[in-house]
Amino acid sequence: METRVSSAVQEVLITAGGPTVLIGERINPSGKKKLAEALKNSNFDVICKEAIAQVEAGADVLDINVACPGVDEIAVLPKVVKKVMASVDVPLCIDINNPGALKEALKVYKGKPIVNSVTGEENSLNQILPLVKKHGAAVIGLTIDDEGIPKEADRRVAIASKIIERAASLGIPAEDVIIDCLALSLGADGKVGMVVIEAIRKVKAELGVNQTLGASNISFGLPDRNLVNNTFLAMAISSGVTCPTVDAARVRTAVLSIDLILGRDRFAQRYMRDFRQRRSQRE
Repeated sequence: METRVSSAVQEVLITAGGPTVLIGERINPSGKKKLAEALKNSNFDVICKEAIAQVEAGADVLDINVACPGVDEIAVLPKVVKKVMASVDVPLCIDINNPGALKEALKVYKGKPIVNSVTGEENSLNQILPLVKKHGAAVIGLTIDDEGIPKEADRRVAIASKIIERAASLGIPAEDVIIDCLALSLGADGKVGMVVIEAIRKVKAELGVNQTLGASNISFGLPDRNLVNNTFLAMAISSGVTCPTVDAARVRTAVLSIDLILGRDRFAQRYMRDFRQRRSQRE
């Protein structure tokens, strides 16, 4: 299963057999006062600097989210998308719950983006999927429906299947649907880690589509979060996640070693190249 996304000048291939693709999560004002203030004041230089830093850290795709109080998403999102496209070459993942803002952002995008996201909720399916089809985008499907996030892995797989089927009914191929089985905090429920791993494995086995995951959600409220995140990320990638949504600067080296162990790095070329770069920076 190959998902191809692109900017105006660069294509990224997401596939189970290839290198893990990193979707950079940092352009999101949630919990980031500096970024939120920059968006409110239309100071897009801050966003562009963050975009450049993430690409330099190893992000292959950038997630763009402008949702915060005091920001007119319909007006601001397309402006941010254009500014970031002018600053970096990588494809973008447009992360918004506002269909009006999504519509305006897709109008200005050059290439094939990822839309983040559609859910199994009827309102979301009816509003988001037609926009995805119209603009030829890929889309992330969250395993949540009108009853919430299921506690059972099988229910999450059923929602994933529903999203894929509804997309297909509009002519959106399965390879353009990326499923997110939704990591939740272990601090609140010690069983959620293995539930999402089970769901990821079943989606891979039964549906075969590419998968993303907001991996850092697993450690929310816990100490030494990077340790938990990287351990969980290794399990998620080996189970079927192909394009996690992460802070590339924190996980890049871990993901390269995961890919090496999983046989996705011929002769350790990517791992050794990264090692030499890090060594030269220290020197």
